[in-house]
Amino acid sequence: MKSELLSTILFLLFVALTLGITVWASRQTKTAADYYAGGRSFSGVQNGLAIGGDYMSAASFLGIAGIIALSGYDGFLYSIGFLVAWLVALLLVAELMRNSGKFTMADVLAFRMSPRPVRTAAGVSTIVVSIFYLLAQMVGAGALVGLLLGITSDAGKMWTIIGVGVLMIVYVVVGGMKGTTWVQIVKAVLLMTGAALITLLVLGKFGFNLSALLGEAAAQSGKPKQFLIPGLKYGTEAQGLAGKIDLISLGLALVLGTAGLPHILIRFYTVPTAKDARKSVLWGIGIIGIFYLLTLVLGFGAAALVGSAKIAAADPAGNTAAPLLAQAIGESFFGSVGGTILLALIGAVAFATILAVVAGLTLASSSSFSHDLYAHVFKRGNVTEREEVLVARISAFVIGAVAIVLGILAQKQNVAFLVALAFAVAASGNLPAILYSLFWKRFNTAGAVSAIYGGLVSALLLVVFSPVVSGAKTSLLKDVDFSWFPLSNPGIISIPLGFLAGWIGTRLSKEYNAAKYAEIEVRSLTGVGAEKASEH
Repeated sequence: MKSELLSTILFLLFVALTLGITVWASRQTKTAADYYAGGRSFSGVQNGLAIGGDYMSAASFLGIAGIIALSGYDGFLYSIGFLVAWLVALLLVAELMRNSGKFTMADVLAFRMSPRPVRTAAGVSTIVVSIFYLLAQMVGAGALVGLLLGITSDAGKMWTIIGVGVLMIVYVVVGGMKGTTWVQIVKAVLLMTGAALITLLVLGKFGFNLSALLGEAAAQSGKPKQFLIPGLKYGTEAQGLAGKIDLISLGLALVLGTAGLPHILIRFYTVPTAKDARKSVLWGIGIIGIFYLLTLVLGFGAAALVGSAKIAAADPAGNTAAPLLAQAIGESFFGSVGGTILLALIGAVAFATILAVVAGLTLASSSSFSHDLYAHVFKRGNVTEREEVLVARISAFVIGAVAIVLGILAQKQNVAFLVALAFAVAASGNLPAILYSLFWKRFNTAGAVSAIYGGLVSALLLVVFSPVVSGAKTSLLKDVDFSWFPLSNPGIISIPLGFLAGWIGTRLSKEYNAAKYAEIEVRSLTGVGAEKASEH
């Protein structure tokens, strides 16, 4: 049986399973709380698995393995950055957000401030961050399915991206948060199982000797002297100081961005108590921590057993490294049939990963549009729950269509790199507003709007005028060059600008509501009255 046929069968089985879950969830979704927050009915363990399923994206599985296989030590920093980021989310945001809000990030910000301008800014930021993240998942889908089904043409990959986009829209429109959460739980179990299996086989191949694995990876990389030391991707002689600064900028974006990601923040609203919120984050950290340790073996294993040259030939950005490793290690232990089966299994797991994450992202952005922009900005709160949920479903179609188009345009980019840009935008705009709102008494409407727009606009402008968009071989626009900002990741500039804009905006406005801050302080620490927080 050819790998293409086996992969197709496994894809269809997973799609059938998840569509069944989605239809079941649709029958349980009767209110806005059901659609947005799954009726707050998930336990800490269930939500922890779902957080892991939401966070361990195509960037984690495909992009990081690829970037480690091609760039060695510099790629390894992606794994560490994504992992350390969860400590920031746990210590500063998770429980406080759950206690203070209702459905979206804007509920927390709008409670003690003028709601319309704050909700507008938060809604715009949520949609922009989600689309950046969606873009990465779409690119991963095109590369993955192209490899597994033997699709090499750009037109074939384009139809793959369209197919994934249509599926994610169905999950969100039909199943809401309940359906999306159960898809993410199933995906987390599958992904951890698949990654652990490949890791054990790779380590077994080298007698569980990490030194032997790293040595072989360096030897097969084509650059044995540079592969295991900093500087192969960032800080090369051609890049000079800009490359080293770019690496620091990347680290800042990864570590600080998680606490500002809208699709992660809304997961904290699906549990009934603050205790469950803490438990879900601890479970999430455990799952995610183990997974990112596994990605190190996957990346270096791909370099050792497949070779960097072959990986780059299959996909210049390295997004197919993990599936190629699965095929190579399967053939090594079980022959050609084993390689085919393992490739198909890992491909199906990666496909599940993409579908689960895009569903979560689409839900976050469509919820923000309907709950923040439509219900509270356009309709000023005069809207029924049924109407609000209908608008959320319609907006999921629009956001899905935008993600499909952008995914087609960005097919040649590394997905881990694209996700890092989403993290930079989240850390620059959302995080300053959230932290100021939770911890600074003097913070006000002008400060919140300034922080969100200041960070968001600065990050986007720097990306537009960076090598990401023009002036480099891997740019989105290859035939033009209007780049003047030398860094690929804007975080080192845009994150401080977001905090500075929030501080300046606050100081220039005399607005201050001490009573509201006292109330939200009690809510954030105790959870008392949390579900009414967004009604003010």
